[in-house]
Amino acid sequence: MAPEPRSTGMPSVDAQHDFLRVRRQATISKVAARLRGEPDDVRVILPYQEVIDALGFVSERPAGPAVVPLDAIVGTVDREREFDRRFRPTSGRVRSRWEHIAAAMRRGESLPPVDLLRIGEIYFVRDGHHRVSVARALGHTDIDAYVTDVITRVGATRTITFADLPTKSYEREFFERVPLP
Repeated sequence: MAPEPRSTGMPSVDAQHDFLRVRRQATISKVAARLRGEPDDVRVILPYQEVIDALGFVSERPAGPAVVPLDAIVGTVDREREFDRRFRPTSGRVRSRWEHIAAAMRRGESLPPVDLLRIGEIYFVRDGHHRVSVARALGHTDIDAYVTDVITRVGATRTITFADLPTKSYEREFFERVPLP
């Protein structure tokens, strides 16, 4: 289990410690997975466009505001290299913004809802990557979001990985060619 974020009463200092703690967790997780022989794609954040290509886009419609469990957010529209699947920063490039948001959350400041796309049981971040990352790091279980439902030909569950996309693509092609009720 991940250590709980501690508080010194100085949000900026705590945010710096939070960032270092989460980066350390990401590195340890990567090394441990490699030692266990896990495939690399289990930890990879899912790229929205590749998932849509595999599942087959039909339409999208606004679903409105919602409280979304952070564990269901597994992908991103445009930041594949900056975060892992658990939204831990993968490099120091995001540090400044991440610490700024962490300090604001620790001070109890109100932040705008994140913008998410929902496909089946999973969510993709369109806007708010850092807020999702910080919320997870601070031990939150859910986050306020504005959700857009994306309808696809084939559904997706929370356990989908990058390696599942070719199979989902074949499944989509099958259902397009063979009209089943």
